Amino acid sequence: MPLVHMKDLLNHAYAHGYAVGAFDVVNLEFVEGVMAAAERSRAPVILSLAESQLEHYDFELLMSGVEAAARRSSVPVALHLDRGANLEAAVRAIRLGCNSVMMDASQSTFSDNLAHTKTVVEMAHACGVPVEGSLSYLTDAMDINAQWHTAALPSTTVAEAKGFVERTGVDFLEVSIRVEQSCPNSKAKLDIQRLRSINQALGIPLSIHCRVRLDDDQFRRLIVHGVAKINCFTALAEAANAAIRARARSAPGAGYLDLVQSVGAAISAKAERCMRVWGAAGRAAEVLACCRPWAPVEHLIIHNVIGISEKEVAAMMSEGQQALSTIPGVRSVITGKAMKEHAQYRYCWRVRFAAPEVIDSYHRHPDYTAFTNRRFLPVADREISIDYAMESL
Repeated sequence: MPLVHMKDLLNHAYAHGYAVGAFDVVNLEFVEGVMAAAERSRAPVILSLAESQLEHYDFELLMSGVEAAARRSSVPVALHLDRGANLEAAVRAIRLGCNSVMMDASQSTFSDNLAHTKTVVEMAHACGVPVEGSLSYLTDAMDINAQWHTAALPSTTVAEAKGFVERTGVDFLEVSIRVEQSCPNSKAKLDIQRLRSINQALGIPLSIHCRVRLDDDQFRRLIVHGVAKINCFTALAEAANAAIRARARSAPGAGYLDLVQSVGAAISAKAERCMRVWGAAGRAAEVLACCRPWAPVEHLIIHNVIGISEKEVAAMMSEGQQALSTIPGVRSVITGKAMKEHAQYRYCWRVRFAAPEVIDSYHRHPDYTAFTNRRFLPVADREISIDYAMESL
């Protein structure tokens, strides 16, 4: 079960001078292509789902496939919410299986960005989930011209980066180092000195969004100066587009399945090249050896009731499902009733926590205490509860 803690993963990359690719996936072809590349190159990998792309797919459905792919992998994988817009998005992502979230309020004022990010950090850390903050100007991924009209874009300063990290407690930071590019096909110019200074001031893994043309040497220079996570979607999308266009030219009138038959291979080839250039290839074994596995906790409760009818029990348990399911870090709440009428314990609850840290934050949450004190404890009899660390799903 090589789904691992994102913080351990990026700390290893940062300490050992390589970068892990965080590949935004928009369908199962992307998932399969990226994972095939990671397996071939024996590289750790981050599968990202970007909130900015949610209009193109069902987040919950795709997240199920992404988590399944991660859990059956033999290389270390982390699951990341990219470009989360608010607290609610981060809570939902953790509930659905992400073990890292990004809060991106970078196009708000600095003070608003700081406040929103701090709120997400407090929630996520209580769930054992690390947070990536952003001080990076981001253009629209679909705006091709915006990718190179960047000479006047703002850059992250050392002072704001240091203040932001200290006041929010983020675990990783996406930064903007001034990029000057006069035309779409020219090589970008990076302010490496600025990156070096930010890295020396912070000492935490940095990330960049790969939407400009960089050569292999530029990537290596970024990594040397603290970039441990490289966010990538555009290159994969361009590879997929090229594969479809090539197939359409070679087979006029081809149907959908024929048109997309080489998309997965194209995505995989591009992702593998990135993994090798960024230094992640061949690192899987050492990363697995030092990273904590990411495994859920099952909180089980068995009990009887006194003083209420079966109908009232059903109403109480339904209310509990609704109230407890919204608590951050709770992945699911399932209730049940013994099949034998005279069983020693008639009722059960199975509450799945995203990580062990949720045990404490769950029991402190006002929704838990309100429901438990008002509805559950007055009628519960012979209650037994226990938490289990799950080794496999």
